[in-house]
Amino acid sequence: RFSGTFVGNAETASPPAATSPPAAAAATLPAVPTIPVVPTIVGVPNTVAEGVLNPNEVKPPASGTRKARVLYDYEAADSTELALLADEMITVYSLPGMDPDWLIGERGNQKGKVPVTYLELLS
Repeated sequence: RFSGTFVGNAETASPPAATSPPAAAAATLPAVPTIPVVPTIVGVPNTVAEGVLNPNEVKPPASGTRKARVLYDYEAADSTELALLADEMITVYSLPGMDPDWLIGERGNQKGKVPVTYLELLS
């Protein structure tokens, strides 16, 4: 025998218990949101993503537009966003199904998504 060596009795050892939670506990676990993956091919327009929201093609709702004062300069990340300058006034509105952190902003004939955190919404 070697000192420190563990000698176990294989006959009394039981297999490890299953580690899955009981059905009642699994039902109370929060659902993990999933992000849909849209395959893309280089050089081919992604019609699924473009079909979701193209601010240049949407029309403002008959009611529900508001004026907003821009709090900070914002550089548009792509052609769907509207660049902003601090202290300018723009018209904003939301569209059904749109991310609540963004609004559609209009300045003259320019239109695009703008982050709500950069705006002071006026009545």
